[in-house]
Amino acid sequence: MQAFTTLNGLVCPLDRANVDTDAIIPKQFLKSIKRSGFGPNLFDEWRYLDHGEPGMDNSVRPLNPEFVLNFPRYKGAQVLLARENFGCGSSREHAPWALEDYGFRAVIAPSFADIFFNNCYKNGVLPIVLPAEVVDKLFAATAGNEGYKLMIDLAAQTVSTPDGQSYAFDITEHRKHCMLNGLDEIGLTLAHADKIKAFEDQRRQQQPWLFA
Repeated sequence: MQAFTTLNGLVCPLDRANVDTDAIIPKQFLKSIKRSGFGPNLFDEWRYLDHGEPGMDNSVRPLNPEFVLNFPRYKGAQVLLARENFGCGSSREHAPWALEDYGFRAVIAPSFADIFFNNCYKNGVLPIVLPAEVVDKLFAATAGNEGYKLMIDLAAQTVSTPDGQSYAFDITEHRKHCMLNGLDEIGLTLAHADKIKAFEDQRRQQQPWLFA
């Protein structure tokens, strides 16, 4: 997965609480397990005026002009600002896939659903928990300043605003190491490939009947 170190990203505000994973990526798009191609269907039922299905040409579908992702000022946003309990509902890993494929590298909210929170780390999306009052300030600043960006420094564990405010966030050392180095669970395993091979070679010599 892509490493996360620092990000100076445009913020897109999604001012809704309890956004579930079926809203993030509707169930009809879960047939693929390629981890890519889900971005055009992120928030599909809110983003388009028609009903979406796999294989449709999204470039000709009617957009919902009242949905925030369709506002020109938020085009290219990399930081999603959300409300409490973001990512609730089913445990589909396609939700962070869709966010990442769209271009979001981080999601900031007062709280997240546990499974979604864990799935973000496995797929290169940084979930950041900040106090509700801080999130309120960021929503107000985003609404009042077109082109509003936040600087996220993972090593320092801070979110900084253009006016110099800095907010600390928590992350375990293990997750921080994985995000900084772009290591998912497969990557962590492959880091020990030489030891795994040496163990298999030794076992083949000591118990050859198992490999007959």
